[in-house]
Amino acid sequence: MSAVAREEPPARPAAGLLAETIAALTTPRRLIPIAVVSTPLVVAQRSLSRDPLALPLGVAMCGLFALLAPYLWRRLMSARAGEGVTAGAAARLAIYGLCGAAVVVTLGVVIPRVLGMGATFLTGRESLLVSIALFWVGGWGLGRDIEIEARLLRAEERARELARAAERAELLALRSHLDPHFLFNTLNAIAEWCREDGEVAERAILKLSAILRTVLAGVRLERWPLARELELVRDLFELHLFRDDELFTLEWEVPRGAALERVTVPPMILLPLAENAVKHGPAAGHRGRVRLEISARDGERVEVTLENPGRYRGPRPGGEGVSMVTRRLELAYGSAASLELRAVDERTRAVVRLPVAATPGAALEVRDVG
Repeated sequence: MSAVAREEPPARPAAGLLAETIAALTTPRRLIPIAVVSTPLVVAQRSLSRDPLALPLGVAMCGLFALLAPYLWRRLMSARAGEGVTAGAAARLAIYGLCGAAVVVTLGVVIPRVLGMGATFLTGRESLLVSIALFWVGGWGLGRDIEIEARLLRAEERARELARAAERAELLALRSHLDPHFLFNTLNAIAEWCREDGEVAERAILKLSAILRTVLAGVRLERWPLARELELVRDLFELHLFRDDELFTLEWEVPRGAALERVTVPPMILLPLAENAVKHGPAAGHRGRVRLEISARDGERVEVTLENPGRYRGPRPGGEGVSMVTRRLELAYGSAASLELRAVDERTRAVVRLPVAATPGAALEVRDVG
């Protein structure tokens, strides 16, 4: 036996397979060819036959052939199309052929005799042979076509599921970002404060604990209020100031308003920008003001502006913070959001524009203004 077993599609109930086949046959790309083939046969049956029941019989024969033939093929053959030529496949093929002949004989011979009908175009010996051939070939062609389409749809759905799973994994990785160097440095500073100033160490531990608790809660969420995101950013800035209260001056301009209360954002979407503002600003020797401002635009858009000392000089090699924010905004909002980075005199300004109500769209607009 092979070490890798062939994956067989799950068995489908007969009623479900029949309903699926009927739905597939009623699509225009199949229904029109069936009508093109059946209509001349029905017209010939009516015009070349004298019996008054010839027309209903012709309609019944064409309709049942078009329905039963592909259903029988799918039921007997298509679910095992990958097994190759085996005794089982040959037996099912024989059953399919016998069933097709039985259906044609029943409709073309037995029922007319029971009803006492006379000779008709479709019940003649030669016509019955042609009908059997049409049943076999038509069922094979339509059944295979329907089965291939069904398998393609199932494969596309699996691909979409995998894509959604990959996106969820990517978002989880992006949401869990917090600069490890900052954590290590903070823990080292807390260790020193424990020896020098127990009160400061306690406050720093509580602040760090609050940050980590918020981060862990955010990893499990797709959205949370902008106010909660701003609390996390402020806690981050304050923890930096615990280590050095002269590192920078924090300016916080966050007005209250109904528009802001309706804004939800992906958790920790602003955190990398806040980390960069300190890392490449005050922590890199550029002392001065770190300023965060929130403004509403026409009740439809909110702008988050974050400035730090130190002139912006373009993307840094190996930097991940900006690309992380860009990717997450794109996944969450599409073209409805934007991120702009630029230099203003000897300062760096990052502006994140968010819609009050998220709307899906195309690629994210990211502007890099020198």
